Amino acid sequence: MLTMVATEFTGYGGLKEEDRSKPIATAGRVLVRLTAAAINPLDYTILSGGHPRAKAPLILGNEGVGVIDQSNLPSYPAGSRVMFTGPYGAREDGTWQQYLLVRPEELCLIPESVDDVTAAAVTVGYLTAYLTLRQAKFERGKSVLAPAIGGSVGNATYQLAHALGASVVVSTAGSSEKAKKAQEAGFGNIIDLSREELSDGVRRLTDNAGVDVVIDSIGGAITSGSLSAMAMGGSLVSLGYSADRKTTIDVTDIIWKDLKVTGFSLFRATPAEIREAWDCILPLLVKGSIKPLIDRTFPLENAGEALRYLIEQRPFGKVILTIGR
Repeated sequence: MLTMVATEFTGYGGLKEEDRSKPIATAGRVLVRLTAAAINPLDYTILSGGHPRAKAPLILGNEGVGVIDQSNLPSYPAGSRVMFTGPYGAREDGTWQQYLLVRPEELCLIPESVDDVTAAAVTVGYLTAYLTLRQAKFERGKSVLAPAIGGSVGNATYQLAHALGASVVVSTAGSSEKAKKAQEAGFGNIIDLSREELSDGVRRLTDNAGVDVVIDSIGGAITSGSLSAMAMGGSLVSLGYSADRKTTIDVTDIIWKDLKVTGFSLFRATPAEIREAWDCILPLLVKGSIKPLIDRTFPLENAGEALRYLIEQRPFGKVILTIGR
């Protein structure tokens, strides 16, 4: 079977195509024939040597979609279409291959009306969006800032918060071009960071009230700007650092406004939490209340090119690998 392996963590050049034997299902796992897999910034972090637990050689990719090829479980018989995520592509081989052994508790059946590429664009972004909103104690009527409208988590959080009844949802674009794309795609309340400071934009869009919840998947200056733009008693969840791992904040934002700042990793989510998230997300997806943003697809053998496109071009939407037999 075709696999794309990070033989060493030295950047794009460390990614190689390898032919390996097809696995066989075991008592604790089912065998999935993959049809699509997503590209994430985490993949580049690992490939460039920035993840402390990952060890080469390693097949990257932590979210996938496919068809169950071998299974002894009545709840997931052979032929079932499934999507999943887990510690794949970081602590063990991931989804950038044609077949993968998957733990059944990580599987979710794909609704018939949802195609494989869309399913691949849903998994990490929307699970993260739901669980971070839950962690931030979001409820109907609260206002939300979800920076990076063109990013996976930013866009998913924007759409999900809106679908769940947020009073106002605000996001950001790093350029006027992306702000225009967001507007054309139907997204409002977008702050063009090339023209306006984040905190100024939030105050303008909330009549100086600030936001109750921030889901920060960007880090760097976005973190400090978000704290400045928050309302009294607000909650910020930090889960990414694509802009920068370091930031400078004014601690009085936290002290005077009684803000809560917590961290999040999807790897720490329990199966029960994941199931709760799917129970909320899937009906909204089928109804069309949320719609994953997809920028481009690449075949599996062009995984290196796809990853470079994600990191260097910073596209508006998800980048997906399509996987044939």
